Amino acid sequence: MAANTLKTFLWFDTDLTDVVAHYVDVLSMDVRGKFHDETGRLFTADVSIYGHELILMSAPGGPSFNDSVSLSLNVDGQAEVDRIWDALTAEGKPGKCGWCVDKFGVSWQVSPIQMRQWLEHEDPAIRAYAWPALMSMTKIVIDDLHP
Repeated sequence: MAANTLKTFLWFDTDLTDVVAHYVDVLSMDVRGKFHDETGRLFTADVSIYGHELILMSAPGGPSFNDSVSLSLNVDGQAEVDRIWDALTAEGKPGKCGWCVDKFGVSWQVSPIQMRQWLEHEDPAIRAYAWPALMSMTKIVIDDLHP
């Protein structure tokens, strides 16, 4: 018997070819399978982003994305935060504390793994500095999380 699995399913109301190309470019997304409809248009794609499995679908009339669900990216270092943040917000919009919305309306959290060393620091004074600093940011800047 096969094991149960969980995948995130995203319904886009736009050309899925554009969506796939964007995420392959920005997030090095791995495309594992594609299904085209009877007209030859890309209908679904099974993909993986940093090991997280998703199914993407394109069909008109779908619900809009909103901030109640976001995809959280834990990335290594400021350069990677900057690269991904800049690409996702280029035609999207920044939010607070590392949250942003891309040009397709998908909410993301772009978080450097290094921020935890300041948010969970053993010194309460450093934690007390880091938390308000984080709450005041749009894109997270690691160097601004400590005095």
